[in-house]
Amino acid sequence: MTHYNGKKVLVTGGAGFIGSHVVEQLVQRGAKIRVAGRSNNPKFLEHLGNDVEYVKSDLLNMKNCLDVSKGCEIVFHLASKVGGIGYNIEHPATMFTTNTIINMQMLEAARKNDVEEYQYVSSTCVYPRHATVPTPESEGFKDDPEPSNKGYGWAKRVGELQAKYCSEEHGIKVSIVRPMNVYGPRDDFNLETAHVIPALIRRILESENKIKVWGSGNQTRGFVYVDDIANGLILAMEKYPKPDPINIGASEEVTIKELVKMILEFTGKKLNVEYDTSKPEGQLRKIADIQKARKLIGYDPKIPLRDGLKKMIEWYMHPKKKSIDKRC
Repeated sequence: MTHYNGKKVLVTGGAGFIGSHVVEQLVQRGAKIRVAGRSNNPKFLEHLGNDVEYVKSDLLNMKNCLDVSKGCEIVFHLASKVGGIGYNIEHPATMFTTNTIINMQMLEAARKNDVEEYQYVSSTCVYPRHATVPTPESEGFKDDPEPSNKGYGWAKRVGELQAKYCSEEHGIKVSIVRPMNVYGPRDDFNLETAHVIPALIRRILESENKIKVWGSGNQTRGFVYVDDIANGLILAMEKYPKPDPINIGASEEVTIKELVKMILEFTGKKLNVEYDTSKPEGQLRKIADIQKARKLIGYDPKIPLRDGLKKMIEWYMHPKKKSIDKRC
């Protein structure tokens, strides 16, 4: 018997990358799942069959938020508008406005429908450029967010405050999590919006002789395999339903140059790599402090980067499993 067994659970964004893995793990824990998503054809959920109720829903419409959360005991709110570094730099207003509206309306709908437990999935994009590394949760509202993610980062900060204040005023149990640098099967490979790992995999596989990478390649990241992230979110909702943010991150750190070398190795490609220092590279180091998650919810990432990259590349290259340029 688990915390989720027999519970009616809504996962917004549950047809997408992280959300579909959360849904899988909740089904394994015995939950009754409803998913709200934008896709007409949620391919990432097909293998779950009747174990999942899927509702196509635009959460910018308040009525839709009320409808999908009605009758649910638990809500995992993962739905958001996301993009890579280039898209975020060029569209700060779009990222801020869209995400703030979705977060506000979904939370209010959950409150009106007497949802008992609510998880707000924030992001480590809330942290400032010159944060302590590894970055503790206490720096989530220090200075401005990293400039290359400023619209998205501020939207996530506002969402955290909305969830916190709703909990304080109305008594709903709230969990706030900050995932960092997620990668894995079902990721977004659209080059306009993809994050660094899927973008590099696609560009390397499609390149013939050389590849140009933004920045010096010396910047470091802590990448987390999607199954570890999904498990962390589920643990946080069960074990720490308090409006107090928790990082869900990695335990290893890698430079972008090292990352590129691994992808070249696992794809078998031999390319000349050029690092373009005239392009933005984001924070020099970005890795979350996960001591709080280890202590409070027993979170510990299990899948090393090399193993995770092999799984992701294998999934992408498999013609029956990959889905390029289609957002869920």
